[in-house]
Amino acid sequence: MTRWNDGTDATASVSPDITDETNALPAKYFTDPAVHEMEQETVFSRYWVYAGHENAIREPGDYFTRTVGDRQVIVVRDKDRGMRAFYNVCAHRGSKMVDDTPMTDPGNANGIRCPYHLWTYELDGDLRSTPRSFEEAGMNPDLEDEDVPRLDPEENGLREVHLDSIGPLLFVNLDDDPMSLAEQAGTLKEELESFPLEDYELARRYVSEVECNWKTFSGNYSECDHCQANHQDWIEGISLSESELVVDDHYWVLHYTHDEGVEAAESLIEGEARFYYFWPNFTLNMYGNADGYGTYIIDPIDEGRFQLIADYYFKDAELSDEEKEFVQLSRKLQEEDFELVERQYEGLKSDALAQAQLGPNEHTVHRLHLLAQEAYDA
Repeated sequence: MTRWNDGTDATASVSPDITDETNALPAKYFTDPAVHEMEQETVFSRYWVYAGHENAIREPGDYFTRTVGDRQVIVVRDKDRGMRAFYNVCAHRGSKMVDDTPMTDPGNANGIRCPYHLWTYELDGDLRSTPRSFEEAGMNPDLEDEDVPRLDPEENGLREVHLDSIGPLLFVNLDDDPMSLAEQAGTLKEELESFPLEDYELARRYVSEVECNWKTFSGNYSECDHCQANHQDWIEGISLSESELVVDDHYWVLHYTHDEGVEAAESLIEGEARFYYFWPNFTLNMYGNADGYGTYIIDPIDEGRFQLIADYYFKDAELSDEEKEFVQLSRKLQEEDFELVERQYEGLKSDALAQAQLGPNEHTVHRLHLLAQEAYDA
């Protein structure tokens, strides 16, 4: 049942079963600054988080940075064409090394150099060189040059971050001993790798800051009960009554069937739109009526704001007029959702509601809330 805030703070844990009486995450978990701080460790430092697309860094030395919470990593293609990720922190005295470098404007270097004291690292993270002032003790009267120890390249190298991939999609994990990406992704990994995602190029990126908690938008993305009332342009030609929501351990899929299939033989999924949500904050969107796909990164800024990074991939980065029109329709859908979730968040912030009740077709939202609570309780 719905629990209004009557001053007793009487809320219950998210129920393990959607059919239980109370099954939503208590409202305070969307508005409390302490929960935002807790999530940096219990959620974003523990689970696999999307970093970017492999196509952005094709050549050895290509790199981009990705910020997860208050931690930034460098994702780089090494000399053997493998992918690596390192904290953007110098092993000398902790300086940030490279400037913010988005995936849409990657850099290239034959090594990673810290501008503070010019310690330089190989693309595999090993220390390559230091300036002469670190090899001689000329300014220290208590030492002779021969007493200065030589630095071991590996022991004084960069701190590596776990990195793995699903097809061309790169994920990082900040935990020291994380579960494998394959374990977290389950059957999602095999399913997505059956599609030629690597054959598509990034064509558009939109970055938006929205005034609500990241889980509010995630919940809205995970159901379409609100579509009939709020997305008339998008649902035109879609049979909502034939839609299907499938829930797995750490991901869920919303299947939508178009009334008429597309004719393009190259289409990823002809006639069926699929919207994948991968815990905690990544989505992959296959549209069914367009030969391309999109991704969302839902990054929390604080308890009441998040940043949505929406990327669109097509066979050619130069869009046709039809593809431009499609992207604009998708953008319109996002803006409609922004208005909805900010309106919802105004209500949550009023402190009137202590705990909500989910509907029978919001089992995807229930899974989102349950994963959040399991992370908090771990």
